[in-house]
Amino acid sequence: MRFLFILLFLNSTLLADTPQISVEQTLFTINNTWMLIAAFLVFIMHLGFATLESGLTRAKNSVNILFKNVSIVAIGILTYAICGFNLMYPGEFNGFIGFSGLGIDAPIGEEGLLNHANGAYSYFTDFIFQAMFAATAATIVSGAVAERIKLGSFLLFSTIYVALIYPIAGSWKWGGGWLDTMGFYDFAGSTLVHSVGGWAALVGAIILGPRIGKYGKNGSIKPIMGHNMPLATIGVFLLWFGWYGFNGGSVLSADPGLVSLVVVTTTLSGAAGVIGAMITSWIVSRKPDLSMILNGSLAGLVSITAGADIISPINAIFVGFLGGILVVLAVIQFDKLRIDDPVGAISVHLVCGIWGTLAVGIFSKEYLVSTQLIGILAYGAFCLISASLMFYTIKMIFGIRVSEEEEILGLDIGEHEMESYSGFQIFTIE
Repeated sequence: MRFLFILLFLNSTLLADTPQISVEQTLFTINNTWMLIAAFLVFIMHLGFATLESGLTRAKNSVNILFKNVSIVAIGILTYAICGFNLMYPGEFNGFIGFSGLGIDAPIGEEGLLNHANGAYSYFTDFIFQAMFAATAATIVSGAVAERIKLGSFLLFSTIYVALIYPIAGSWKWGGGWLDTMGFYDFAGSTLVHSVGGWAALVGAIILGPRIGKYGKNGSIKPIMGHNMPLATIGVFLLWFGWYGFNGGSVLSADPGLVSLVVVTTTLSGAAGVIGAMITSWIVSRKPDLSMILNGSLAGLVSITAGADIISPINAIFVGFLGGILVVLAVIQFDKLRIDDPVGAISVHLVCGIWGTLAVGIFSKEYLVSTQLIGILAYGAFCLISASLMFYTIKMIFGIRVSEEEEILGLDIGEHEMESYSGFQIFTIE
């Protein structure tokens, strides 16, 4: 008993000597911790992209797919540190382009860190959260050009695109540029991330051309099945899980009401996307297609990303449901146009990114459909021109497509001299 009293006395003495933590410091710590957790969740999305793309493509190209996805994360983070962050959030800014220096240098002293982002979280937390988004934009392109692009050419394109094009485009809204001034709204990136990546994916798929054997001379379409649907399914669940950081972190604080709303609208839209794609694909193909409902979930998530904080839960269901319908119809239409997208990335990220951005104007009183459309067109023109110039230049100098022999053999052997599943005969002659 005497020992207990001594412990209580020592504890009260220590507490009396401990400096009191202010409410502001406590809120800063909570907000900063949530933003870091959100950044970690977005990082996990890259594993989702890797497994989804690998599962939806052929086994003979799996090493190549995984190599690209790992490389993009590194390229995205490093280029964003070198120049991207200061292009997207520039010091001297005319509304269209600006630059505030190379590298990432935090404000001097603790006060500078606390005053960053209105005191919500630290400078370095802001950087790492935004860097994860930057890497995601380049990852979108990977799936659309899979199984026939030269590795070196793809990595060169990704480096330039994520270092320059993505941050300049992002600055127009998130950096306080001309579209932000006009009243354009994109909460977490239906356009700024997904469509920016989607436009480049469209250009890349067109310039590369379809995979060998995908389309017949008589106009027939030959399905080229993915080799591992369980892996693709795991990828979708990882992406959905990471989306809670993608959208939830975009609140830019740990505000309990707003974060909760965003998590609910994100979940409902993703679920509705599955149902929309399920019904549509079942009607169109007369069979329930797993790949379609996997992309349907992503379609719903992409669709709600622009307005997850301002669209009601009930309307979020409609947004996601229509996104699920659109992604099935888009996949079919791109095939009819002979634009070969092995994983449906263009349909998911571009088509549903456009729909989600328009949905902000349709389902909110604060924002106009006309303003949203101006933003979509501006990003489309900028990304189409930029990606076209880059792809054509790389094609002229280095070439962008592997040889026919290498494509038939598989990029794992042709580019890496390595197999995903050692000991198995994994390639087929088309």
